[in-house]
Amino acid sequence: MADPKGFLKVTERELPKRRPVSVRLMDWKEVYEAGNPAELRRQAGRCMDCGIPFCHQGCPLGNLIPEWNDLMWRGEGRQAIERLHATNNFPEFTGRLCPAPCESSCVLSINQPAVTIKQVEVSIIDQAWQNGWVQPHPPERLTGKTVAVVGSGPAGLAAAQQLTRAGHTVAVYERDDRIGGLLRYGIPDFKMEKKHLEARLNQMMAEGTRFRAGVNIGVDITWDALRTRYDAVVVATGAMVPRDLPIPGRDLSGVHFAMEYLVQQNKVGAGDSVPDQITAEGKHVVVLGGGDTGADCIGTAHRQGAASVTNLAIGKQPPEERPSHQPWPITPTLFEVQTAHEEGGRREYLASTVEFLANDFGEVRAIRVAETEYLDGRRVPKAGTEREIPADLVLLALGFTGPESDDLGSQLEVPFDGRGNVERDGDYQTSQPGVFVAGDAGRGQSLIVWAIAEGRAAASAVDRYLEGETQLPFPVKPTDRGILV
Repeated sequence: MADPKGFLKVTERELPKRRPVSVRLMDWKEVYEAGNPAELRRQAGRCMDCGIPFCHQGCPLGNLIPEWNDLMWRGEGRQAIERLHATNNFPEFTGRLCPAPCESSCVLSINQPAVTIKQVEVSIIDQAWQNGWVQPHPPERLTGKTVAVVGSGPAGLAAAQQLTRAGHTVAVYERDDRIGGLLRYGIPDFKMEKKHLEARLNQMMAEGTRFRAGVNIGVDITWDALRTRYDAVVVATGAMVPRDLPIPGRDLSGVHFAMEYLVQQNKVGAGDSVPDQITAEGKHVVVLGGGDTGADCIGTAHRQGAASVTNLAIGKQPPEERPSHQPWPITPTLFEVQTAHEEGGRREYLASTVEFLANDFGEVRAIRVAETEYLDGRRVPKAGTEREIPADLVLLALGFTGPESDDLGSQLEVPFDGRGNVERDGDYQTSQPGVFVAGDAGRGQSLIVWAIAEGRAAASAVDRYLEGETQLPFPVKPTDRGILV
């Protein structure tokens, strides 16, 4: 194990410093500064190498956390990245974007702040890139089998890398003009600069994975034609249908889905020209939805120079400490102050949006909200509590309802389950032989670690389908929910 007395000598979490708000609002670079090596070593030394490491259960990837904590504490960075890569294809993504359910499951968190697992993880991979330890791993032999992966988010990329390394010829199709899915167009640069994505894509291309951007399967190529061309198909299109808010005034100019707004800014950040870009500059911005996407909108609006930013959530404010009905090792729902919230604006809970109000030009000028009350288990606006909030730009960050189903249903003729996701069996296969589903398209909106875990597992199932057996790991079943809920 790491320092046998580490958790006794160091009882507090140490995290890297965040750049000052006044500085970071002037650019789109990542918020966090590089970690202090001495602090990272101390935090890795707090790991207790538990007999039953519940952090493994909190992480659907089954990351070997005590092992790479020990190696990090000992200064064995090259061995640490080997252990980390044994279960996780993209720790530079998860180390920046995952909400770290492993930390909620850390045994130390029973009576102390958890080990800073996420920070140790991202430090290991960053050190590995800096030292040239991340190299391509092309297959030793080619099987002659071909696989199409549709969607280039974390699930699709994980499946593609595993299948390429197994010796199959893999092509990844992406309808956007660049590869990466939500990693490219959805995650703001201040959370993850795109150089990390580019570095990993370069590794994958060197291994033999082929990328086809700007190809919309179902439109440019039919699903039937894709099935004919390839021996297997992996559907990793995500759950991109946004949840709407059908209230009066929804069709007013200035009311947009969050992803419309975030994608445009990422395109501008990549150097593209976006005509009539949705921008918060000089506007009173209201963000509906209290999750990660809402926080991404808040941080983006601040950097664009919004006059004000208000974040509304319909539910109650979560508690600051673990509630009794979510005991360890369950991941609790807690009040979270993300970096975007530090940068300004106002957050309100129990706020029900009743109506979008228009000016004389058909543009949104305000929203009418009321207090939320609970009646028969339903959240409804409380009569007599209505008020107006100025709003020149309203962003709907209310989550997603499932995958886009029209072409999948009509061309592939795959069934969907009661939640609107593509139906699949215990090996990630749909009712159509050779067609597999990984990530949010089959699971529903979830965490990046689940997407990567499912991509790896689906790759194993595809390899077994093509070869009759597989040496690839199978981290999770489609029905697994772990201890996250």
